[in-house]
Amino acid sequence: MGDITMLLPLVLMFALMYFFMIRPENKKRKAVQAMRSSLSVGDEVTSIGGIVGTICAVKENTVVIETGADRVRIELTKWGISSIGTEISDK
Repeated sequence: MGDITMLLPLVLMFALMYFFMIRPENKKRKAVQAMRSSLSVGDEVTSIGGIVGTICAVKENTVVIETGADRVRIELTKWGISSIGTEISDK
């Protein structure tokens, strides 16, 4: 009986850690992966480095974006896309 009462707080701590840390991170990762797999031509995206552009070609692992008025084309890997749309932050 004494061993079970010593083990119970440890099990409870791991359960809380799962529900407050691991599970939300897995949900977030799945949502980002779904966003990156649904990229299509014409979407305006922001890269991890802050480059904003419009997708003009989608390949298996990369996307080609067109930036600015001078129509510069840059090829980025899909994992380098941060979000669909422009993210402007006033931090």
